[in-house]
Amino acid sequence: MKNKILSVFSLSIIVAGISVYSAWSAELTIYTYDSFNSEWGPGPVVFKRFEKECACKLKVVSPSDSGTVLNRVILEKANPKADILLGLNNSEIGKSFRYDLWEAYHSPLLEQVPVDLRVDKKYRVTPFDYGFIAFVYDSEKLNSPPQSLQDLLDPKYRRKIVIENPKTSSPGLSMLHWTIGVYGEEGYLDYWKKLEPNLLSVTNGWSAAYGMFTKGEAPIVLSYVTSPAYHLEYEKTERYQAAIFQEGHYRQIEFAGILKGTKHQKQAREFIDFMLSEKFQNVIPLTNWMFPIIQHQPLPDSFRIVPQPKTVQELNAVRVHQNNSKWLKEWSRAMSE
Repeated sequence: MKNKILSVFSLSIIVAGISVYSAWSAELTIYTYDSFNSEWGPGPVVFKRFEKECACKLKVVSPSDSGTVLNRVILEKANPKADILLGLNNSEIGKSFRYDLWEAYHSPLLEQVPVDLRVDKKYRVTPFDYGFIAFVYDSEKLNSPPQSLQDLLDPKYRRKIVIENPKTSSPGLSMLHWTIGVYGEEGYLDYWKKLEPNLLSVTNGWSAAYGMFTKGEAPIVLSYVTSPAYHLEYEKTERYQAAIFQEGHYRQIEFAGILKGTKHQKQAREFIDFMLSEKFQNVIPLTNWMFPIIQHQPLPDSFRIVPQPKTVQELNAVRVHQNNSKWLKEWSRAMSE
């Protein structure tokens, strides 16, 4: 009898061991943009927290900006390598819908998200944060910052502005849509042609552009209204400021979604739920420097210098979906002339 009990006990341990091993051997692959998974970004914190909760392993791939990551997913569509894409925004989701990349999932926590931020009624992608793009300037190098998109055309800013490429970068694409929202399709290309002499560089991604700015290579960079809060929080300086524009600011909402072809649907759904939880959302302000999609606690004190745009600029998602390829081709042609 004793031997039988020991045998059953041993078998239970073996079965439990197999169960634990199977859970931990499941590897969920997440594609995201480079700054999200950098040492100062939210990735290292939130990904470790999720691994503990799901008893699974994450493989995180972050090659460049969100535009580049989305292009990679599209190229891999026939043979998917990732389970989740995290970090594309409202200027990019139309492109993703055109390629039918997503496995729909309606998280029960989505009801806590403000209605105006739940833009995908088919639940293909889920929002996790939002912000407003803005031109950030160095107040020690610039006495009179621009106060409008039109001001950026002033010759005094010649070769003093760094922006990101709308073909490869999410803030760059939002900038393109911002100008279309303000000047219309009949006037945005003329605006860009006039802006070109004032551009020092058009980088492939945000990290490269902001790096040039902080190294002092240019006094103005395309970033976010929340960027100055970073410098106040970690460098104790208010030297860097976000210029508030008369035309308002383009709102950028960031999303994540489960990719078709995933073999780990259970874990992928658990991650989307986790993304809307306090353990993820409370990390966003001081790491991704955006506003959490669900505000579980007060914003950090450093956000006191973050200006609130009075006017929100945003193009209709259907319009973006229908016209984005054309706009990008027109922009490329105009900037190469």
